[in-house]
Amino acid sequence: MFVKASLIALALTLSTAASPVVEGLGTRVPFERRDGMTTADGWFDHKRAVQQVVRDRNKHRQNMINLERNVGREAFNEGAEIKPVANYSAPPSVKRQAEKLTDEGGDEYWAGTISIGTPAKSFLIDFDTGSADLWVPSINCTSSYCSQKDKYDPAASSSDSPKNGSFSIQYGDGSQVSGPVYTETVSVAGVTVKNQYFSPVNTISPSFGSQVDDGLLGLAYPAISNLHQSPFFNSAKSQGAVKNGVFGFKLAKTGSELYLGGTDSSLYSGSIEYHAVKGAAFWQIGGASVRVGSQTPVSGFQTIIDSGTTIIYGPPKDVAAFYKDVPGAKLYDQQNGFYSFPCSSVPSNVGFNWGGKTWNISAANFNFGMVSETQCIGAIAGQDLGLGSNVWLLGDSFMKNVYSAFSFDSNSVGFAQLK
Repeated sequence: MFVKASLIALALTLSTAASPVVEGLGTRVPFERRDGMTTADGWFDHKRAVQQVVRDRNKHRQNMINLERNVGREAFNEGAEIKPVANYSAPPSVKRQAEKLTDEGGDEYWAGTISIGTPAKSFLIDFDTGSADLWVPSINCTSSYCSQKDKYDPAASSSDSPKNGSFSIQYGDGSQVSGPVYTETVSVAGVTVKNQYFSPVNTISPSFGSQVDDGLLGLAYPAISNLHQSPFFNSAKSQGAVKNGVFGFKLAKTGSELYLGGTDSSLYSGSIEYHAVKGAAFWQIGGASVRVGSQTPVSGFQTIIDSGTTIIYGPPKDVAAFYKDVPGAKLYDQQNGFYSFPCSSVPSNVGFNWGGKTWNISAANFNFGMVSETQCIGAIAGQDLGLGSNVWLLGDSFMKNVYSAFSFDSNSVGFAQLK
């Protein structure tokens, strides 16, 4: 039986006295870039952004449910709670020139190839540091949302093993991602794990069905696993498939990479600035401040680093304080927390600091696109995700500016300067 003690023990067995900086000992996983918040002609894709807000709210709602069940409410941040299911409400359309139906140029998700089964079948997967489970579509998923995706067929694999229980995440459109539980042989760029728990899902939410990617692989701590089991990378470490419990991300328009079993020193310069993780659920580091040039509108907060979203979220009152230091900024979408500012002066001096270097966000990464000929949308949104009253969540609008390292060995997150 999967119990609280086993979760805590699993996290502790990955902790060692070794330095968190482990270079050149791992395996590279190249990434493909996915759709984002800015259309190819530079406009803010409001509909997609609102869909992402709803998806993020419900993902972390499920994470809090999992954390309560697996560990207990004593693991919650101060002010954290399980929020109601967030429902999608389409934003009003904006009249604009040269509107495009598809967006080829954004950065909403980052995906690479994995294989499942014997013989191995390939899937294109989102790698998400903000969740802890692996799921892909099943051959039994017959909805139109699965029609263009690769599907897992247990009858075609000699290493499949059905297990008791089920997997389910509820979304605001009334749908679910749900399915049975199996163990299988899973490989990511030559890192192979046997008897890995995952779900071949029979139903899939429209919010996932519209993506080219087949499924999702979580890289967070076991405490938020819906499957009550060890996530893939933790299994890889415990089985000896990787020597070090460290992985690194580079997210960029070209050359994006997940590096398993260490960090790829060819992608960054200088040393990695590491900060201790608080708790054993999220990649959460404290003592943060947000800067706008020489101003520090908010300080002393916790941050969760989440590769599964593009948006940066903060408590609404803190985000309002932040935008007071952005010249010309004003609230654009109160329900979803988006702010606009003059396109003629996109801030290039916004950054986050954890007591060391200030890690700045480029103007290109801060700007989500135009909503008029003169106004643009910022990457920081005011939203209560239920993660805590003093918790921000930093998506890839931040991560694209740094090399990010995640160490289970030392329970820390670090950043370095990209080359």
